[in-house]
Amino acid sequence: MSADLATPQGCELVAERVRNLGVEVGALVNNAGFGFRGSLVDTPIDRVVSMIDLNVRALTHLTRLLLPAMLARRAGRILNLASTAAFQPGPLMSVYYATKAYVLSFSIALSVELEHSGVTCTALCPGPTRTEFQRVAGTEGTTLNTRAVVMDPEAVALAGYRAMKKGKAIVTPGALNRLVALGTRAVPRTWAAKIAKLSQEVRGGKAV
Repeated sequence: MSADLATPQGCELVAERVRNLGVEVGALVNNAGFGFRGSLVDTPIDRVVSMIDLNVRALTHLTRLLLPAMLARRAGRILNLASTAAFQPGPLMSVYYATKAYVLSFSIALSVELEHSGVTCTALCPGPTRTEFQRVAGTEGTTLNTRAVVMDPEAVALAGYRAMKKGKAIVTPGALNRLVALGTRAVPRTWAAKIAKLSQEVRGGKAV
């Protein structure tokens, strides 16, 4: 079905359709989201609000709507798409990075809340992946997305699926991505932010 998840009505519509069909939700995959490259002051306000609505509010809303039935059956899996962006502040994509930090924090907290309930929550934290995300976000020419380590979506999806089935709280596909996630803990957050800013620069000049 088609629904605008950036609106509360869209989330309610999905949940209502599921209830009307009598479908038992075995797994909820919160994958909808988008990013936008640029300084905050240059980012259209409607893009800022829509990004927060889709990346944060819709994910939380759908989880809250569909979780009770899972708990009643004592069975279910939730997979939330976070990002390696969740591990540090991200100048030139400040709102996007912040939304993914929310997803990671929310998912880990929920995984602990759900212990011994029969339901699990997993945060999938991939790095750059070959999807339409780069074109929509305007990050195609950045240093981050011209690396040779950009992963195929099939590999990322498989890693997320396997972690979800095992009930792991968090998974970061790719050895370099895991190293980056760990490395952000070893430096001051302002340093991590400066490094992230460099990754958003384009070859031959700075991102605008």
